[in-house]
Amino acid sequence: QVQLVASGGGLVQAGGSLRLSCAASGRTFSRSVMGWFRQAPGKEREFVAAAINWSSGSTRYADSVKGRFTVSRENALNTVYLQMNSLKPEDTAVYYCAASTGVLVTTRSRDYIYWGQGTQVTVSS
Repeated sequence: QVQLVASGGGLVQAGGSLRLSCAASGRTFSRSVMGWFRQAPGKEREFVAAAINWSSGSTRYADSVKGRFTVSRENALNTVYLQMNSLKPEDTAVYYCAASTGVLVTTRSRDYIYWGQGTQVTVSS
């Protein structure tokens, strides 16, 4: 059974940083896309960042987080991270990690088959 377990959320002041982690078990995603989505209250789930774990290190980011967030992978631990810097109140949301079985770094949630439970990130002004 595949499981994705996200951690690292919390409460932080605007301008602060958090690092989210997502550990996968049940299968390896070393050659598949893993990434992050978020959902704020009253809003639809939106793409944040994703990466394919090939040597090219292809990544993709939502425009709203470019230059502030960094997605990375660690093969040996079957883990994806999201380093979030310069956080803003509008980054407040539940953050979900996700994994696909494909190799295209896509922003569409329907392309991701496996989902973690979500971790709350709250940024105070």
